[in-house]
Amino acid sequence: MIRRGLIDLRPLRANAAFRRLWVGNSISGFGGQIAMLAVLFHVWEVTGNPLWTGMIGLVSAAGMITGGFLGGTLADSHDRRTIICLTTSGQALAAAALAVQAALGLENVGVILTLVGMNSLAGGLGAASRRSLPARLLSRQLLPAGIALTHLTFQASMLIGPALSGFLIAGIGLTACYTITAIADLISLYLALRLPRVPPVGATTASSWTTTWQGLRFVSRPGAVRGAFGTDLFATLLAFPIALFPMVNDLRLGGSPETLGLMSSALAVGGILAGVCSGLVTRTGRLGVAQSVAAGVWCAALAGFGLGTSATAILLALVVAGAADTVSVISRGALVQLAVPDEFRGRITAVDHVIGAAGPSLGNARAGWVAAMVGAPVALAAGAAAGLLGVLWIALRNRELREFDGATGGPGPTLAA
Repeated sequence: MIRRGLIDLRPLRANAAFRRLWVGNSISGFGGQIAMLAVLFHVWEVTGNPLWTGMIGLVSAAGMITGGFLGGTLADSHDRRTIICLTTSGQALAAAALAVQAALGLENVGVILTLVGMNSLAGGLGAASRRSLPARLLSRQLLPAGIALTHLTFQASMLIGPALSGFLIAGIGLTACYTITAIADLISLYLALRLPRVPPVGATTASSWTTTWQGLRFVSRPGAVRGAFGTDLFATLLAFPIALFPMVNDLRLGGSPETLGLMSSALAVGGILAGVCSGLVTRTGRLGVAQSVAAGVWCAALAGFGLGTSATAILLALVVAGAADTVSVISRGALVQLAVPDEFRGRITAVDHVIGAAGPSLGNARAGWVAAMVGAPVALAAGAAAGLLGVLWIALRNRELREFDGATGGPGPTLAA
């Protein structure tokens, strides 16, 4: 029983291409987390204003949304390996440009935000191809475990990346952080070049706008997929804390870059603990129930984070939130991949990426604006309470989400290996 509850490593043994994809995503994610904290610290040091740290989220969201929807259409109509290689190259160039501007000592927030937007645009364009590829490489039985493995390494990068970034900033500066990110993207590019070609299934001759609209119509249909996306939107738009980390760090933890890194790492500690025990989620068919419960716990924990007054209370609340977020993301990701046929999977995965990545970015922007008016504690607690109400509302109204069976909830993969 204990062994069944631990993370399932079979996808790494079963498919060499999945291993390469997993390693490349892990390394790129590690570099991205280092850069994320570096940008947050850089903008805060230049401006000292939560409105500007919130703007990081807004700019990131714009790039993710724009690139995400177009990237979903590309994933359903072009070779996914090619898209991954091209977009990873774009991310490497954006990271290199951030390193150059930091080395030159520029303190222009507009330049920083422009480069952040370029990186987000490239990431959005490639996200659907990256996230939908495991469904073409793994069997139905192994797919949830593959998604859990991917998220576990993301959480590991959140644990190590921000903490290391904080020490790098304090020790040798921002340039080193951005340079490491660029190198990580180049390694990910090399591994992507070694992936097999993944041509589209049932390619269409319709226009990009038509195929994108078809994907949005699929998402809008009543059912488990719409419920899963709605649950995540309530939890992220109304209860996302990262833009407020610098303000809370100044108010409660002394304001050093090391403690700022520890706050991000606390989220990752919870995520890793949940990821190690993810077999409890990936081996169950009740993915919709798991997501709803986890999203509710996430909101409650962030309310505690906003009301916490000591370092212990703040970091413990973030650990609980990180664990809940991991369960929610794994459950939603597996549900979407299992419930959607492959000819729509790129576009629906793009929507999943936009909601899962741009939702938090917009949530960060909202949090920064609200905190500028009423302060970080009130912004966090009120947003988390509103998010919890929204999650409960969907859980009570969406029967398909509550009853979704992962064993029979959709078509299987088409290129299992």
